[in-house]
Amino acid sequence: MQKPLRIAIVGSGLVGSLLGIYLRKAGHSVEIYDRSQDIRTVKFSGRSINLAMSPRGWKALDAVGIGDAIRSIALPMDKRAIHLKDSVAEQHYGQEGETIDSLSRGMLNRRMVDLAEEAGVIFHFEQKVWDVTLADATLHIGETERGEWSEVKHDIVFGADGAFSRIRHRMQRQSMFNYSQDFLETGYKELNIPANPDGSHKLDPSSFHIWPRGEYMLIALPNLDGSFTCTLFMPFDGENSFAALTDRAKVEAFFRENLPDTVDVIPNLVHDFFTNPTSTLVTMKCYPWTYSDKVALIGDACHAIVPFYGQGMNAGFEDISVLNELMQQYGDDWKTIFSEYQSQRKPNADAIAELSYRNFLEMSSKTADPQFLLRKKIEKWFADRHPSMWEPLYSRVTFSHRPYAEALAIGDRQKIIMDDIMMIPNIERVWDSEMIEKRILQELQDN
Repeated sequence: MQKPLRIAIVGSGLVGSLLGIYLRKAGHSVEIYDRSQDIRTVKFSGRSINLAMSPRGWKALDAVGIGDAIRSIALPMDKRAIHLKDSVAEQHYGQEGETIDSLSRGMLNRRMVDLAEEAGVIFHFEQKVWDVTLADATLHIGETERGEWSEVKHDIVFGADGAFSRIRHRMQRQSMFNYSQDFLETGYKELNIPANPDGSHKLDPSSFHIWPRGEYMLIALPNLDGSFTCTLFMPFDGENSFAALTDRAKVEAFFRENLPDTVDVIPNLVHDFFTNPTSTLVTMKCYPWTYSDKVALIGDACHAIVPFYGQGMNAGFEDISVLNELMQQYGDDWKTIFSEYQSQRKPNADAIAELSYRNFLEMSSKTADPQFLLRKKIEKWFADRHPSMWEPLYSRVTFSHRPYAEALAIGDRQKIIMDDIMMIPNIERVWDSEMIEKRILQELQDN
């Protein structure tokens, strides 16, 4: 059992709320500060991408006994439904029974705040943290950046305040602090497929729906109320871009031409398109993540990634799992806890950032390519025959607890092998033959 400390968390999002529950269970007093209103009192803002919970996230929730409370608001998805121009192809995830779970970000965040309060976490909403004194974990709070601030001292401060973290902003002003941010030329906009009049879903609710179109794509994830949250990913500029869709006629014509099977299921298309904001996508990396035994960054505050592997929340929750294991291992030695935490998590955060960027290219372009679909079929066929020798990259990332960095390294080796296999003449006719099986086994030995 650790010595009880007074701990502040800046940011009441998913990672901040879950971290608060963990720290309360460890016996600490926990206060969470957030500049926004209490999310339970506001309508969500139309800039959401639904979340996909996978085993890394469920592990973190189950370890503090709240997994079942969250499962009650989740919808399992066992496959991708790939909407081509004139057909729909299905691609099952993982092994039989393996699913990822769709969650409304707003609904999940509200539930997490409730659960954190039940655990004894104290929330301070509409409290703007402008700075932190790193040496003694003092927060500086005020109405404006230039106005009067009050000081609140804690034993430890966690920055869980997202990709544009104020806590990290303070740490960036130190010497030897590395920081980078990279924006995609692609942005996103939320759209909505409402439920049928009887409350049922207009599309299959056990599928993650993708309309891959190369430079742009649409995705749709199911909600409990029968609706789907859709996200349109497009370049900001160019021929097929947000900049090109300037009026009702152009939006309607674009969807009729390129996404024809969505026209009837998105009745408020034009309203949503021009009402909901166009948001940016950023990869943010930094190091170090901690300062002595006083301040630590967690989640998007130290490793914001693009959403194309569905692992942003899961990676943030895994940060907490690792931190908790280190708290149990090192007791009150927070300096060692923080040092080990950042050295263990940094390589994995960098790996999932790279994997997420690559998956954007896969989802938007390759899922519509027959060669890519065959490649995935061969991988699954071989993995079913030799599960100890081959786990597809997606399964290794999504359905295991192995480190992301390991998944990236093994995935790169598997790619070299599959590139060779796909070059075999008539591969589409001989893909499930003994010859192909032996060839892959030989290449595994050679690699």
